Amino acid sequence: MEGKFTAVFEKEGDWWIGYVEELPGANTQGKTLDEARENLKEAVIMVIEANREISQQESEGKDVVRENLTVAA
Repeated sequence: MEGKFTAVFEKEGDWWIGYVEELPGANTQGKTLDEARENLKEAVIMVIEANREISQQESEGKDVVRENLTVAA
């Protein structure tokens, strides 16, 4: 899985808080900026996988077409 997203990191006390602007629900924290970055990568994968699973369950039994989509911004 490969994609480009905008990661935002904010220092909150002793923690770094991170989230992805384009993907609601992809957020995390870490004691260091590097830890927050790695945690955010994992969060993005988990959110995308969960959204994919939900979509597949909701379309079960329906006539659907699934295909890769490449978008260049």
